[in-house]
Amino acid sequence: MKSFLIPAALIAAAIAFPAAAETTHVLIKDYMFTPMTVTVTAGSTVQWTNMDDIPHSVVMSDKSLRSAALDTQESFSHTFDKPGTYEYFCGLHPKMVAKVIVKAAGSAPAMSRGS
Repeated sequence: MKSFLIPAALIAAAIAFPAAAETTHVLIKDYMFTPMTVTVTAGSTVQWTNMDDIPHSVVMSDKSLRSAALDTQESFSHTFDKPGTYEYFCGLHPKMVAKVIVKAAGSAPAMSRGS
């Protein structure tokens, strides 16, 4: 078995320029956000897509963010830049609740994107 040495310059470049942030998808279906909890890294985008036959919206519990009403197959996206826990609900159906957990960019990646 051959072993390969990775030049220090490549390692430094990978640290200095981390991979592009990803988009995490949340489906709105059957009066639920699925998954109900997502964990992302700061700088990542969460996209919600309504798959129900009725409108839904995404509203942060602190009212800092609010989507328009999303009709069937419409989407709304938001990029989370600051670490923290962001609880949200459907503005049209407030019993629909979920959350986004945002980790610092340098922290270890989450093993799961939902629960």
